[in-house]
Amino acid sequence: MESGFQQFSGTQNKSSVSKVFIVGFKIPFNYRLLLFNVFLIIYILTLACNLLIIFLMLFSELSRSPMYVFLSNLSLSEVLFTSSIAPPMLHVICRDGATFPLVGCFIQFFLFGSFAGTESFLLSVMSYDRLLAICKPLNYRLIMNPRLCLSLILVCWTLPFLIMSIPLSLLKTLNFCSSNIIDHFFCDFSPLLKLSCSDTSIVEMVVSLLSSSTTMLPFLTIVASYGFIIQAITRISSAKGKKKAFSTCSSHLGVVSTFYAIMIMAYVVPPGHLLVANKVLSLPYTVITPLLNPFIYTLRNEEIKAAIRQTLTISIRRI
Repeated sequence: MESGFQQFSGTQNKSSVSKVFIVGFKIPFNYRLLLFNVFLIIYILTLACNLLIIFLMLFSELSRSPMYVFLSNLSLSEVLFTSSIAPPMLHVICRDGATFPLVGCFIQFFLFGSFAGTESFLLSVMSYDRLLAICKPLNYRLIMNPRLCLSLILVCWTLPFLIMSIPLSLLKTLNFCSSNIIDHFFCDFSPLLKLSCSDTSIVEMVVSLLSSSTTMLPFLTIVASYGFIIQAITRISSAKGKKKAFSTCSSHLGVVSTFYAIMIMAYVVPPGHLLVANKVLSLPYTVITPLLNPFIYTLRNEEIKAAIRQTLTISIRRI
């Protein structure tokens, strides 16, 4: 395999790169087999847990609550997000590096960024939903009506795709002739730029601004929402009332904290510019977080646990 890697890297097209070689993790076979099995199990669990939440939202009384409608969409975005990364990554690990068309690399980058943006927007919408539920409880149903829910969901799904179409268009204008080797486990933005022999300064600037719009703006919305939520909770006189109010948003706060903490570690403050460090820090964001989120919601939410117990009871009775 090593000789094939050297042969591939030595036969680059000097005028244009149509295929890329994703290196993955250059580790011994035994460790690579262990890594493959671990990531495969994580991927299967991620699909199972998130699909379970979607199933519960569709076939239980939870579907009447806007919060759980948003949660089902968040789980769907997690399924699509991890599916854009995990299967190709498993292929790369299995083959100890694999060749992909450059167009396929562009598509993975586009889907990965779009689904990540959708998740970020959904988290901000969910924080706004919790703000209304705690600060405007009497008018909550009137404000967060089905029409507004549908409009917010459509924005969360369409806006990131429209935003990601801009860097995708800019990437397609670059001339890729510098290299055909991506020292990563998927087609992330920075490794893709390193393949280009064109001036990438404008592309980097535009993508940096767009990344801020899909990550920092939702993050600031979440921070502002929780500022008002905390202020409202402190005004509640009884300890029981405070506990109940906090419990309605504790799961969402846990998911938000995990999502942004891992993303910031991976992209905002990478230790130097070491490729190995970038790969290691990208793993929790792309592989671990989609699995953690459904566990955080199910472990800290009594309504979801009750829906699971009810669904299991009905299934057992039918059997």
